[in-house]
Amino acid sequence: MRFRRDAPVVRAASESARAAPPSARDAAAPANVRGADRRAAAFRIDDPGPLATVQDLGRPGLASRGIARSGALDRGALRRGNRLVGNDEGAAAIEITLGGLRATAHRDLWIAVSGAPTPATIAGRAVGPHAAVPWRAGDELRIGWAPHGARCYLTVRGGIDVPVTAGSRASDRLARIGPPPLAAGDEIAIGTDAVAPVPPLDLAPWGDPARPAWLDLAEGPRAPWFAPEAEALLLGTRWRVAADADRVGVRLEGPALARTIPGELPSEGMVPGAVQIPPSGRPTILFCDGPVTGGYPVIAVVADASLDTLAQVRSGDEVRFRRSRGR
Repeated sequence: MRFRRDAPVVRAASESARAAPPSARDAAAPANVRGADRRAAAFRIDDPGPLATVQDLGRPGLASRGIARSGALDRGALRRGNRLVGNDEGAAAIEITLGGLRATAHRDLWIAVSGAPTPATIAGRAVGPHAAVPWRAGDELRIGWAPHGARCYLTVRGGIDVPVTAGSRASDRLARIGPPPLAAGDEIAIGTDAVAPVPPLDLAPWGDPARPAWLDLAEGPRAPWFAPEAEALLLGTRWRVAADADRVGVRLEGPALARTIPGELPSEGMVPGAVQIPPSGRPTILFCDGPVTGGYPVIAVVADASLDTLAQVRSGDEVRFRRSRGR
């Protein structure tokens, strides 16, 4: 389902915090405000950039009902950003693809930007990534363009609060479940997902996305459909990410993988990370908004632990595969 654009994107409680010692940061929080009144909004989206969506940890375990997991593609970055502002690790945030977002605060807030190493400024002053920083009422936040990596996360103390659909606030772009992508003029309110003070040590260990992106693989259910040399080619090739990579899937450019069993099969269950081989012979990796069933044979599956790495690849990046440990 899609929400009307003329309705507030978020409809719930907001919390303000002042730049004070950690023990006092929550002392001045106002009473919770509920309802659709735009005056309850905490900040306004002035420009969302190429794509900005609300994401939490998604809807795991619902594939049997035809619902994809969705949620933040880089779950580690989401968790890290939420910890920095004292939120529950699964609180909803804004996933920003490549950068370019601008927003203006209506009240004093605490925020963090995690994920891709994206430059950011508040009221023209540079703010560091992976750190909790105050965002004052009336100030403009600008998220610049990531020099590498694909996605960063704007976490706000209290969490982004949109209606819960199938147990999550995540936006699923393929199924159109959850809120639509953010647009200029959207008013954003915050919720009640703060569970601790802003940590006194407000820096988190982080590193730039690895290049090339190494992804661990387990054997897929249709690996026997492929020629003996296909596995060596899959593991030995320096694959390139195609231009149409998105939240649904990542298509790779490189040599075709030969099959020994022709034809297609009836649709079968798919998971994020499934490496499908379409008729072109070149791999497509299904991602978190991807379909829960498919008919192309799956030669391998990207390990769940490697999906955060996959989240940070962009068009033209190099991807390499290796066998999962113990395989």
